[in-house]
Amino acid sequence: MQTWAVANQKGGVGKTTTTLCLARGLADAGFRVLLVDLDPHASLSHAFGIPVEPPPRGSYELFTDATQMLSRLAHGTPVEGLVICPAQPSLATLERRGATQPGLGLALGRALHAARDTYDYALLDCPPTLGLLMVNALAAADRLIAPTQTDPLALHGLRDMLRTADMVERSRRRPLPRAIIPTLHDKRTRSGQNSLEQLRETYGEQVSPDAIPLDTRLRDASAVATGPKLASRGADAYREALQWLLDPLSLQCEAA
Repeated sequence: MQTWAVANQKGGVGKTTTTLCLARGLADAGFRVLLVDLDPHASLSHAFGIPVEPPPRGSYELFTDATQMLSRLAHGTPVEGLVICPAQPSLATLERRGATQPGLGLALGRALHAARDTYDYALLDCPPTLGLLMVNALAAADRLIAPTQTDPLALHGLRDMLRTADMVERSRRRPLPRAIIPTLHDKRTRSGQNSLEQLRETYGEQVSPDAIPLDTRLRDASAVATGPKLASRGADAYREALQWLLDPLSLQCEAA
C-alpha cells in the first residue's frame, strides 16, 4: 500500500479538493483506496454525506484505542473501491493528550501498517496546522502531496510546509519524497503567472507540469465525491496530475 499525505500549513489552498480528486481518480482506475480524514473540520467526511451528529466512529479512535483497525472504522462511499475513515471534532483534543500519553506520535503509522494488504492507496487529508495529526501523517507517509495556490502568500506557506517535511524526514531516517501541485491558478493575473514561474524555478521537477485552474464546478465537493465522473477543466487537470504522480520518473525527481 502506498500512503500519500496531502498537507499544507496554510489553509484555503485546495487541500481537501486535491485529496478528493486524486482519490476519486485512483478508484476510477480500479485501485482500492482508503481516505483518512484527519482534519477536525471534517470537510472531506462531509463531502460524502457522513453526518456530524452523532459523531461517527473514525480516525479519532485510532489514537485512543490501539486495537482499532482502519478496515473496521472505514465507511463505504458511492464510489466503487473507495472508502473513508471519517474525522470527528474530538480530533482537536489530541494535541493536549499528546503531551501526556506516550505512543500517540506513531498511532496512525501502526494502523496503516496493519492495513497494508487491504488497500492499494491511502490518502491522508491533514489539518492546515502543524501539530500531532500532521506529524503523524508525515511520519507514516510514503509521499507528501503539497497543494499550493499560485500567489505570493501561499508560497510562504509552502516553504514552511517543506521545512516541516525536512524535519520529519530527518526524524524518521528515511526519505519523504514530495510533490507540489499548483492549485486555484488564474492564468489571467500577473500575480498568478509570476507565482507559478517562481514555483517552477525554485522547486523544479517536484512541481506538477500542469497547474489546476480555478474551476467553480470543483467547489461542490459533494458532487465530486458522490456524483458521476466530473467533466470540467479542473477535473481534467487533476486527472493529468494523477498520471504524473503515478509516473515512476516523477517519484525519482521528488526524491532527488
